Amino acid sequence: MSFTYPEVGATRDGGPLPAGYHHVRVRERVGHGRAAFAAVVEGVVTFDLHRSIGLRVVTSQPRAAVGVRVTSTLAGVLRIPCEVVWVLDEDRRGGYAYGTLPGHPERGEESFVIELDENDDVWFTVTAFSRAAAWYARLGGPLTRAAQAVATRRYVTAARRLAERASQG
Repeated sequence: MSFTYPEVGATRDGGPLPAGYHHVRVRERVGHGRAAFAAVVEGVVTFDLHRSIGLRVVTSQPRAAVGVRVTSTLAGVLRIPCEVVWVLDEDRRGGYAYGTLPGHPERGEESFVIELDENDDVWFTVTAFSRAAAWYARLGGPLTRAAQAVATRRYVTAARRLAERASQG
């Protein structure tokens, strides 16, 4: 199986996203300290963040690594197949991006990056570019974008919860 878009890896360096797609870039402070950072990274790279927002997630490996297949299912019917295209595993940054595979209702890429800044604040960034691939995604138009915005907000909320739990305990 191959990716359904040519700009594989375009979310990696925070630069301009490819033209012709809907763009999302949300960056929020979700916590403070090394423990919070480690907890959010762990939740992201084990796909628990996705599970915590109500997705059923099946992966070819338990942790994000280049080439790992990730299939999410929404509401028991909508299959969302992706593959991890890059991973960050640094002292103060962690996360990954995955790209769409055939059968995904959209074409594009989404990244989930956690950073621990010089003040030990934990920042969570979701970056994505996408456009409809399936007829029902095209037909959904603004509703499809609204669903993506809701999912992004839920990711941020879930990351904040992970950070808070780590800071408390």
